This record gives sequence, structure tokens and C-alpha cells, in this order.
Amino acid sequence: MIMPLPKTFGDALRHHATERPDAVALRHAGRVTSYAAFDAHADQVANALIAMGLNKGDRVAYLGRNSDHAIELALGAARAGVVFVPIIWRLAPPEVEHILEDSGAAALFVEPDFAAIGEAAVARGLAVVAMDEASYTTFRDAAPATSPSVTIAEDDIVLQLYTSGTTGKPKGVMLSHANGIRQRRALIAAGVEWLLSDPGDTTIIAMPYGHIGGVGVVLGAVNSGQELIVHAEFDPGAVIDAVETHRVKRLFLVPAAIGILLHHPKAATADFSSIETLSYGASPIPLPLLQQAVARIGCGFVQVYGMTETWGGVVALPPEDHLPGREHKMTAAGKALPGSEVKIIGADGADLPPGAIGEVAVRSANNTIGYWNKPEETAKTLIGGGWLRTGDAGMMDEDGYLYIQDRIKDMIITGAENVYPAEVESAIYGHPAVADVAVIGVPDPKWGEAVKAMVVLKPGENADADAIIAYARERIAGFKCPKTVDFIAALPRNPSGKILRRELREPFWAGRERKVN
Repeated sequence: MIMPLPKTFGDALRHHATERPDAVALRHAGRVTSYAAFDAHADQVANALIAMGLNKGDRVAYLGRNSDHAIELALGAARAGVVFVPIIWRLAPPEVEHILEDSGAAALFVEPDFAAIGEAAVARGLAVVAMDEASYTTFRDAAPATSPSVTIAEDDIVLQLYTSGTTGKPKGVMLSHANGIRQRRALIAAGVEWLLSDPGDTTIIAMPYGHIGGVGVVLGAVNSGQELIVHAEFDPGAVIDAVETHRVKRLFLVPAAIGILLHHPKAATADFSSIETLSYGASPIPLPLLQQAVARIGCGFVQVYGMTETWGGVVALPPEDHLPGREHKMTAAGKALPGSEVKIIGADGADLPPGAIGEVAVRSANNTIGYWNKPEETAKTLIGGGWLRTGDAGMMDEDGYLYIQDRIKDMIITGAENVYPAEVESAIYGHPAVADVAVIGVPDPKWGEAVKAMVVLKPGENADADAIIAYARERIAGFKCPKTVDFIAALPRNPSGKILRRELREPFWAGRERKVN
């Protein structure tokens, strides 16, 4: 019989604090927090947010790296019914400003490294709390550790994550408690042990907090009562040390991070024997890198496929498909997880048979509620019957394995960061020497894909690649800026004027079976 599971993340935290009050919940920067203390801190944060004047449904933003305090803030917001909006700290100030304005955030919590952004927010009238040790603990500890009198339902929004937009502006993906909690019940019912963690299992939190692979994994780990070893950001040497010191059992890394970890000097002799499963996703992984990782780390590997809009993984490739003799399946994204359905649809929305390439659609309890204040975008993505269009082109074989072939949308994935050409093109287009620009993704051995700009200069103007890149860097995050710039005479366009990106991409992807890397 399946025991009742919590319906909200606040309830999940309370459950583990009651059952295992002295168990370690968080380790960060020398601080060790038990589940009982974590639970009390979440109540304090919730009451402190309410005392600031925030009401259920309001947004609170966080700009900073991973920390135990940032995790307390997320759970406190969940307890108060306040929607948590973590912002990727690598974004440029104009991008952060857009998210703050679009979300209507009532308050901003900001790390000292980004104090200038906090000062600008104060000047615009936004309530700002500094996340240095003294300021945050003063804010938190001024409030009582009593349960806030706010009723939270499983369908209430808990997260709003911003993803790059096809039109150049990020859009807020609204995710409910249910989106992040219900899958665990389905996995337990189906006995999918290789994706289930037990209370007390150790895991490292090292992926960026503003991503579903960061804050989403954090909330999932709290839901299952894990011990979270929190790293401010990914450091391969620190990850290896933590694995050996704390006998880490569960780990999630993006493919680029796996490659960086394996090339670290400590990796050759590191003791990875405690790791039971290493999950990876957010971008496709080259088969040689996957084989190298399996051979060296030696644990069960699980590929997960999904997106922010599906709270991460809805498709997975299990450990048995990473064993020798299964190489023909190791290039697959996997099969639909329990509680999720996947199909391939054509341009007209009709289902396609096995072997046919079309758009991947997903039906799952994980699917987003929609995009914040963007009903038209929501209608394009949520197409009825519970189905969500992913924007990825793929095919399914007769055995139900999904293979990602390309992107129907123009998105580039570089080091597991999503980049849309429209954003980068907008940042470059204002350069005084630029007449026209198109941005594409090209294969890159380290990051999977690299951003490349194809630039047409105005007659009589001169500019070099460094100048174009520097201009873009002032306006958008560094990871979105082109790594290389090619200057061409004209961009290929169709009769209606649309840029033919596939024509631009083709020379760089020639000879490759997949048009994603």
C-alpha cells in the first residue's frame, strides 16, 4: 500500500522534520542545518514575508548563487503562498530588470555580489533584502517560528522560472506544487527505484539555482527528505571532494559538467563508489562522453528529458540501457516515465506513427499551468487534452524510445543554458556597424553547442568579431553572447523575408545524424 504523500512542499518539509528532526537537511559553507531547524527557519521566513506585506500569490525574487539560505527562502515562500522567482545570476542587468518588472515582484533578495542591481531596485521602490549572513539572519530571526495562517493547495503556484523567449524576451513559466510532487507517487507505484531517493540519501546541489535543474532538484530533494550538500556553483574538484567525504548517493549534472568533472585531475583516482545513480539532462550528451563517464564513475546512469515547462524529466533512459550491448539505445532520450505520456505530432497536430519525425508532445501531471501574463504563448504550448508542445523534433521507435532529432524552435542549448537567437540578435542589431544579423548554434566539444553570429555590415562600415561580442555582452548574459562571428554579404531568406537558419546551420552540422549536440 502506498502511504499518503504530502501535497505541498511545505507539508513535505514538515513531515521530514517530524519524522527525523535531528537528521541533516542542509550543508553549506560550514553550516549544518537539521530538518527541525530547517522547518523552523521556513516558518520564520514565511512570517517575515507576510510581515513585509506580501500576500498569497505575490512574487518574491532571488538573485544569487546556491546557498542554504536561498533554499530556506524558497521553502518559506512556499509556506506563505508567495511565488518564488529565482533569477539566473549570470544574466545581464537589463535582463534582470525585465524579469523583476514582468513578474511584478514585490521584493528582491539579493547576494552582495549583485548589490548594484539591488540598489537600482531600491531606487525604483522595490523592497530589497541583502543576502549577506547578518542581514538575512536578522530578517529571518525577527519573525516567529510558528505556522503561518495561510492555506496552501497543491495547485497553487510555487515557482515562476524565466526561460528565454522566441521573441527575444524571457517568459515566466508558472509551476505548481502538484507539478513537482505528483510524479514521486507515480514512480513509487511503478517501483522505479533508480529515480527514487530515500530519506537521508545524500545529494549534491551544484546546478544553477535559477534553473529547474537547480531549484527544481532542490525542492524534489526536500520532498524526499534527502541530505542536501549545497555548493554555490559547480566546481568539479569540490564535487569530487564532497562525493568522497559525504558518500554521496545521488547526483544530477548537465552533460557539460560531466565532461568538466571527468577532465579534472582528481577524477582519475577519485572514489566514486558511493554513487548509486547519476542523472543527467538539460541537453543531449555525446555518446563518447557518456561511455567515458559510465566507465569511470561506474554507477547507474539515468538520462532525463524534459523542460522547465514539465518541471524537468518526463522521459528517462534507465541504467540498464547504459550497459555494454545497449549502445543502440544510448542515443535515445528514453521512455515516458510513469504518469507521463509522449507522442509525436505533425504540423497539423495529428499523431504520427513510429519512425516518423515530428514535434514531441507531452501529457503529464508535471505540465506547467502556463506562462505568466502571456495567454497567447500559453495557448500555443498547451494544446488541449492535457498535451504540451515541446518545440523539439523527435521520433519514437517501435519499442517506445524517444529520439531527439532537432529543434523545431530555434533554441540553442550551450552548456545546458537555453539561448534563443532572437535575444542575441536583438542585442547585436543595435551596433552602429551592423545591417543584419542571424544567430545559430554550432557543434562545440565542451559545451554541446556554441552561439555563432552571422553578421552583415552596413556599406562602408567596419567591425571585428571582438567588437560585436563586447557590444552584446553589455546587454545580455555572457553565456548568450556569440563565441564566434562570421561576416557575410547577405542572409538567406525565404520569399516572406524569414531567415533560413537551417541553411546557415547546415555546413556546420553536415555529416551528423542529429542536428543537436
